[in-house]
Amino acid sequence: MAKREIITLPDPLLRTVSKPVKTVDASTRKLMDDMLETMYDAPGIGLAAVQIGVPQRLVVIDTSKEDEEKQPLFLVNPEIVWSSEEEADYEEGCLSIPEFFDMVTRPKEIKVRYLDREGVEQERLCDGVLATCVQHEIDHLNGILFIDYISKLKRDRVVKKFTKAQKFARSGA
Repeated sequence: MAKREIITLPDPLLRTVSKPVKTVDASTRKLMDDMLETMYDAPGIGLAAVQIGVPQRLVVIDTSKEDEEKQPLFLVNPEIVWSSEEEADYEEGCLSIPEFFDMVTRPKEIKVRYLDREGVEQERLCDGVLATCVQHEIDHLNGILFIDYISKLKRDRVVKKFTKAQKFARSGA
């Protein structure tokens, strides 16, 4: 496994729609292992491949608590096939938008269909923080960021802040 660099706002790759994975093979599993190590190190509970510069429909998630045994979830080509009408609010953050958090309203429960680490099709009913995380990561695969769910004013401020920070970092100041 190898830790990868997480790209951050305003990198245009974050707005890219990721391509489906054709086959789950050793290189796919190696990439997912790298993603998992990167996510744990960050630390985070979800990571989409596009966040490390690889626009493929791959997601890793682990919502286990620090004192619990790790329970990684590998989602290849995930798609939401059902979502509840009932909604829930969660404060979301993103490894590609560090140190910014805001409330987002999403369906409370979803059913996701995906290929697992071995390429076997699975379906899983998700609720709570897992439902929120799966939706957040699938949004990444579609070029959508959680800030797209907040007010335009807040979103514009966040984008401006990260764009300014990037320019400052590039200038070497």
